[in-house]
Amino acid sequence: MSAASLRVAPTSNHLIASTARLLGTATTRQSARLLTSKRGICTATSRSFPASIMDNVRNTLAENFSGPASKLGTRQFELDQCPDLTGKVGVITGGSRGIGFAVAYTFLKHNISKLYIISVSPDVIAASKREIASDLGEEVANRIVWKQCDLTNWAKVHKIAEEISADTDRLDMLVNNAGRGVMTAQQTDYGVDRHMALNHMGHMVLTSGLLPLLKKTAERGNVVRITHQSSNAHQNAPSDTKFESLAEINEDVGPNGQYGRSKLASILYTRWFARTNGEKNLLMNATHPGFVSTTQSVKDVFEPYPRAGYIMSHVVDPIKKDQWQGAVPTVYAATTTTESGEWVCPPAIPEPGSEQAQSEELQEALMALTGKIYREKMHPVIADKGQKYEDLVLV
Repeated sequence: MSAASLRVAPTSNHLIASTARLLGTATTRQSARLLTSKRGICTATSRSFPASIMDNVRNTLAENFSGPASKLGTRQFELDQCPDLTGKVGVITGGSRGIGFAVAYTFLKHNISKLYIISVSPDVIAASKREIASDLGEEVANRIVWKQCDLTNWAKVHKIAEEISADTDRLDMLVNNAGRGVMTAQQTDYGVDRHMALNHMGHMVLTSGLLPLLKKTAERGNVVRITHQSSNAHQNAPSDTKFESLAEINEDVGPNGQYGRSKLASILYTRWFARTNGEKNLLMNATHPGFVSTTQSVKDVFEPYPRAGYIMSHVVDPIKKDQWQGAVPTVYAATTTTESGEWVCPPAIPEPGSEQAQSEELQEALMALTGKIYREKMHPVIADKGQKYEDLVLV
């Protein structure tokens, strides 16, 4: 397919436009309009639109969809370009299936020495290890150290971080990948919105617990990378999001709003850390996997949308990326980039994100609220166990 002269079949146009409406993102909607004419054929050429608009169209397609569209981006990266990871140690949450499994598999294929996988199900991790052993060998599969943990249990997350820190003298990459998808509002045992408790705060607690080890590794001259799985759905966060109180984030703003707000938090945390962290070799970036066929988009979507979920799970499935394509930006951000504070879209394209995602004021508000909630919820738990409470290590 020529990047200078795109021709999109009517069926593809319909799928792109429908998916754009489902995703609810300004960038994708704009591209859908540009790619759809009255006849259902796009005749956009380099002479029809300025280069910047054409690049935006190309990147939006590459960032979100599979097939030929995925090759249109102005920057390219493939899993096979992952560098040799001999001697390196990594941690990945949700690494036993979906995008996380593809990331873990890629790390192991490229010789990572030890990989801690944090997930919930023993059956799923067992199946994943069998697949890796079959493809890459038993010795490679044995490099996996599994830690069972629900990331909404912050006390357990803190304990897991301590166990990992005691077990290894280095940590080169932390991939915060696990997440709750577009689902209805629920609260955890701590009384916190489950989307925020897992997608943002659980990973922040883990990062905090591992930060001394990450910094020690960076201080030895190694480039250390932390990634957060965000989404272009961060643009669905409520427009009046302020991160002022627990009551605000516990407000039910609908499945897309709950999910979008938590993914906005991932980008804000990333950019706050990059702005305030003083260690030049310690990088943090957020990623967008694209529109990917995973358990979240095929199965979990029926929980909030019993009828409309069929569109997401089946009708638009032909244009979704697979788990391997969805893993590309994370692998790039975890092994290759030399930048920090970016939101990286497939395959390796940095994007600004929404206006909210660029707000330093929201960054500060989020970090203050996160610390406040953690203190209020965790201090009594730790005190009851006779342990010394410690604040989150932020930078």
